[in-house]
Amino acid sequence: MTVPASIGDYRALARRRLPRMLFDYIDGGAYDEITLARNVQALREVRLRQRVMRDVSSISLSTELFGQALSMPLVLAPVGLSGLYARRGEVQAARAAEGAGVTSCLSTMSICSIEEVAAGVRAPPWFQLYMIKDRGYMRELLGRAAAAGAPVLVFTVDLPVPGARYREIRAGLTGALPPAARLGRALDTARRAGWMADVYFGGRPHTFGNLVAALPQAKGPSAFWVWVKENFDPSVTWDDLAWVRRHWSGPIVVKGILDVEDARAAADAGADGVIVSNHGGRQLDGCLASAEALPAVAEAVGERLTVLADGGIRSGLDVLKALALGARGCLIGRAWAYGLAARGEAGVAEVLELLRRELMTAMALTGCTDVKAANRHLLV
Repeated sequence: MTVPASIGDYRALARRRLPRMLFDYIDGGAYDEITLARNVQALREVRLRQRVMRDVSSISLSTELFGQALSMPLVLAPVGLSGLYARRGEVQAARAAEGAGVTSCLSTMSICSIEEVAAGVRAPPWFQLYMIKDRGYMRELLGRAAAAGAPVLVFTVDLPVPGARYREIRAGLTGALPPAARLGRALDTARRAGWMADVYFGGRPHTFGNLVAALPQAKGPSAFWVWVKENFDPSVTWDDLAWVRRHWSGPIVVKGILDVEDARAAADAGADGVIVSNHGGRQLDGCLASAEALPAVAEAVGERLTVLADGGIRSGLDVLKALALGARGCLIGRAWAYGLAARGEAGVAEVLELLRRELMTAMALTGCTDVKAANRHLLV
């Protein structure tokens, strides 16, 4: 394959380059992965109105989210461990996003710290927060993100406990492997010569840059997930958003909303935005696809909050469909992770350019000349 034409092509390249354990982490979902597949299928089932004779010689993709001008309504979603997909991967991804005129959101569970990523770009990324039980460390982490210049905080609320992810269990990411399986994993990793040179040897240190002081004893992937289960706080309620607000002065966007009542609760609790998301199908299998939940959430709180969408977006066409369903912008996760794993910074840049071209084409064929005007009138 010499010229990738779709996100699926970048997925195939990533699969060939990455150790299976890491590919399954990117690619997999919870339980039988019904919601993972449904996220994609629900967008495929959205029908757009094809319009003609509309003068689409000039099309604008530019928009603004939380005071930040973007060349198109896209943000790189937080993806944990992405510093293991390419050498210092979060920095490479942030540079690609900046080069494309959009922004990225750094995961709490990134390999590169917020300070390292912010130093690698002109405009620091957004920062994503998971709540752990040690509130003192959370205060320190929020202070670090603010000091690094992160303009927006994405507060992820749909992971009180990790979902049951069968692929990660089989790969040994979330539990111990028998000796034969450990040997098989080691041999699989050793065969990925390009990845070994670029990341295993060239991309050190392989630590969680934002959490080093919080988990000094965690060794290896299974030990880390034991730490997650023990330290992520399942007692978090909407009252804790007030605690976050006391320690963060910028916009707060709540990620992981599927239910209208939860969307209204986020607005009442002082959020500035919500991200309609089921964690990429990695938490509760069998729940609503993001595209299925989006219209009702947008109708309920779209006048009070900035509504963004995440989940299942694999093309610029999907971006337009999400906007038509009520989103102001979209977060992409697997799409950019595949690009990063395939070709590093250049791969992420290529993915963003691919999505830009596809969005332009979809807008032209629906007669929509300004992305800010994309709404339900584009739907059949």
